[in-house]
Amino acid sequence: MISHPFDTAVALQPQADGAFVGHTSVAYANMVGPFGGVTAAQALNAVLQHPQRLGDPISLTVNFAAALADGPFTVIARPARTNRSTQHWVIEMQQNGETVLTGTAFFGLRRETWGADEHTMPEVPAPSDVPRASGLARVEWVKRYEMRFAEGAIPAEWNGADLGISRTRLWLRDDPPRPLDFASLTALSDVFFPRIWRRRPLLVPIGTVSMTVYYHADAALLQATDSGYLLGQSQAQAFCNGYFDQTAQLWNESGNLLVIPFLLHK
Repeated sequence: MISHPFDTAVALQPQADGAFVGHTSVAYANMVGPFGGVTAAQALNAVLQHPQRLGDPISLTVNFAAALADGPFTVIARPARTNRSTQHWVIEMQQNGETVLTGTAFFGLRRETWGADEHTMPEVPAPSDVPRASGLARVEWVKRYEMRFAEGAIPAEWNGADLGISRTRLWLRDDPPRPLDFASLTALSDVFFPRIWRRRPLLVPIGTVSMTVYYHADAALLQATDSGYLLGQSQAQAFCNGYFDQTAQLWNESGNLLVIPFLLHK
């Protein structure tokens, strides 16, 4: 059986001291270092594979201290506190003796209660009615995802004109299709191109400083979503003095809100 490129990318080997060793993936290479979504997924995977893990992820925050170089890295995941139904984790990724990522994760045991999505899925054409985007493969990782823009595609002209809004809506999924899990959902949360390129289309250099993901799906909902399309929506809130943020939402085709990521860019 041939492994999916994503599974190869996030694979970690446990070490005798409790750490995990992974390796960057050429399949998810970005302009500088690897695609940040996969790096975040690798950090989360260290907790998902940890023998002391309790429950499933509720939130994850990763801070990108430096771009990874091609090669091996080490992930250290430590449970800072474990309660009856919740667990707090501290995560650090190291390469060549230096810290390249810090993070925290909150895991918990979910119980069935009343629930509702106030942020409902917007009405857009079905995936089959939206053409697949082409000409995006300036970097390798983009080839690992199928993207169908219903609104706010990458600008056709890089003229610096203020377009007045940074919102993007698109259907997306792994390519080739892959059943959804927490690690791949984490990576998909970072698929959106930087909002400054949409609001004021100039190819200025961008780096992600911090990424927080709130998981509103449990394992059963991810299993039901399987390898179907997700509808993603992303928009910035503010651009100020060299930094800007963006938030996003990802729904499955049934309209279930799966995750809300927040990103800070420099």
